[in-house]
Amino acid sequence: MSPTVLHGGVPAPLRFLLASASPRRTELLRAAGIPHTVEVAAVTEHEDPRTDPREMVLHNARLKAAAVARLHPDALVLGADTTVALGDRALNKPADLAESRAMLRSLSGREHVVHTGVCLLCPALGLEEAHDVTAWVRFRPLSEEDITRYQALVNTLDKAGAYGIQEGREIIIDAFQAPISTIMGLPVEFVATRLAALGVRERLVA
Repeated sequence: MSPTVLHGGVPAPLRFLLASASPRRTELLRAAGIPHTVEVAAVTEHEDPRTDPREMVLHNARLKAAAVARLHPDALVLGADTTVALGDRALNKPADLAESRAMLRSLSGREHVVHTGVCLLCPALGLEEAHDVTAWVRFRPLSEEDITRYQALVNTLDKAGAYGIQEGREIIIDAFQAPISTIMGLPVEFVATRLAALGVRERLVA
């Protein structure tokens, strides 16, 4: 991939757009010192729990990135999507508290895998790549009282698998695979490594 070069041999700045409304993802990028602007992708995500979790997150990450890249073809766009896989079943965001409780019951005392799809797309540079980054999480055995306490503390309806590892972890989590960012919804260390490998990390601007 050849960088666009300004007069004097200086690589041109490259806008970096996050195609996600997730506050957790933008917080992770900000904490890593990666400049970016949020551009929410107007798409309908595929969330059929019967779909292979890996294929689901890759599809949705590509979908979000492509929607924003069509509007900003000269920018580098990051799309991401996360789901929780219990065996071969995807646990997406629950529809209501009853489904949230059922999900937490199903995860109780068991190990599962968090899949986060990451897509980097820049039409002007001819760049498109997508990756499925995974991490395992093991839940503590949960009582009904534990679940009630967790639901009172955390908004479980906006999180895949009805939980967020950054909130109330002591109630539900026994152990997990680092880095925690993968489980939070954006493997920012992986993203930073890819940006450096592609030679664009120092060019990025919001």
